[in-house]
Amino acid sequence: MSDSNDFVTFFAGMMIGGLVGAAAAMLMAPQSGEETRAMIRDKSIELKDKAVDVGQDVQLRAEKALETTTAKLEDVVDDLKSRTDELAKVISKESAKPSTPAAPAAPAAQPKA
Repeated sequence: MSDSNDFVTFFAGMMIGGLVGAAAAMLMAPQSGEETRAMIRDKSIELKDKAVDVGQDVQLRAEKALETTTAKLEDVVDDLKSRTDELAKVISKESAKPSTPAAPAAPAAQPKA
């Protein structure tokens, strides 16, 4: 879980940093308004493409994690079922055995007068 949170934090920082850097560069650049708008358009398309790529990567990682977790969970469930079946057999065998009668109680000692 921590790796996923670290990745999301990194991605958010990358996106924000990219936007701030692009905006600062455009405002500082000595270009005409038309050139600046074209540059903004190109950068926004580039950032969108990067975001889509990162989003797809995150989705693939999540799907792999889900598959791995599902497989492990299925193994645990199968193991639990087999152990439950074994325990049921042991209990069944124990309850099928004839019970042995308890030893007769020793007579109570009589107090001496």
